[in-house]
Amino acid sequence: MNRELQFVFRSPSKDRLVCLRRHPERSRFSGAAKDLAFTTLLAVALLLLSSLALAQDLPMFKWENFTTVNGLPDNHVYCVLVDGQRIWAGTDNGLGVYENGTWKVLRPADGLAHQAVLSLALDKHTGDLWVGTMGGLSRVSAGRIDTYTQLNSGLSNDIVYGVAVQADYVWTATAAGASRLNLRTGQWSLFNERNTPMFEIWNYAVSAAEDKVYLAVWGGGVLEYDQATERWKDYNDPDGETEMVVMKDQGLIHEITTSVSYVDKILWVATYFGASRYDGRYWHNFLQKDSGLPSNFLSQVKGLDANRSWFSTDKGLAYYDGTNWAVYRPALDTHKPEMLVRDRDGNVKKIPVQTAPSHNYILAVDFQGDDLWVATAHGLSHGIRQKESVNLARLFGGKEEKKR
Repeated sequence: MNRELQFVFRSPSKDRLVCLRRHPERSRFSGAAKDLAFTTLLAVALLLLSSLALAQDLPMFKWENFTTVNGLPDNHVYCVLVDGQRIWAGTDNGLGVYENGTWKVLRPADGLAHQAVLSLALDKHTGDLWVGTMGGLSRVSAGRIDTYTQLNSGLSNDIVYGVAVQADYVWTATAAGASRLNLRTGQWSLFNERNTPMFEIWNYAVSAAEDKVYLAVWGGGVLEYDQATERWKDYNDPDGETEMVVMKDQGLIHEITTSVSYVDKILWVATYFGASRYDGRYWHNFLQKDSGLPSNFLSQVKGLDANRSWFSTDKGLAYYDGTNWAVYRPALDTHKPEMLVRDRDGNVKKIPVQTAPSHNYILAVDFQGDDLWVATAHGLSHGIRQKESVNLARLFGGKEEKKR
């Protein structure tokens, strides 16, 4: 007898049913092929539903904070980079490295281009660290420091806001355009208003991948460089430079971009007036009034994958899992540790926590496994991922707030 088999699941993140059917008479396959195809489809569906369920759990952290009291070279931390068990922190008074529980500091007396360190990038093939400063670009390699400036190299400008390494190239975002160093030939290439659609030359950040390179141009939107065709394309706010958002998801949220993060073919953009996500076809924008962002003023965005991202704002560190939000910070009024969560329907609740990042003004974040390292305006913070997490289905369903 031919029978139609039907499996019905309830999506854990959406109030709807997911139905899978197998009808033998409508299949072009037979026997074992039918069973294999249906089993595969069922496995994919279960995987999808389990990922939706996981998206309901927001991470919790125990925070430990570092300041000048315990070895940090300066409390104003512009950037942070995880290098295995070694943590690099770019501060206003030198480059700090935290390893085996102790701090060491590199400054101009050690060969660093400038004491104010603005950006960091690691060459994973060589282990070299590239350091963008207020006075040039430095490479830290096996204890040796080499410095590149406008006077001794093809660097566009000595103020290096962003740096990225991709294969044999080092890209820099500077106050006067972008530069690219070919590590094999030593040749420099310059990119500015003369050879790109860059109508503003203040480049604030760069994100480089095998297929694309993206530049955050302060006041000039985002520039995309196609590695295969060597052509440039610009993305701008369709509303112009106004602070009013007339067409919310019709393009980049604002021209004043501060950070770009390109991961899994998805572009994440931070601006001083919100954030954007672009999948190559559609834009989705985030504002404080209609998302979990604690502020529209962003210093950095760092994507985990196509759906999840971390946002560094002046009012806390925000995490987005593709549906829900969490914010970690000292409370703006009491300065006591605070964690806020927001579900897809806009419901917001406070989660009781004992620790928080050292300051609510977040400048950058990097990942060490499930842990976080966070650069703030007053110290460096280490977020140690806890086993417990916040389960939104239980939280907003009136049950337990935490899942162990």
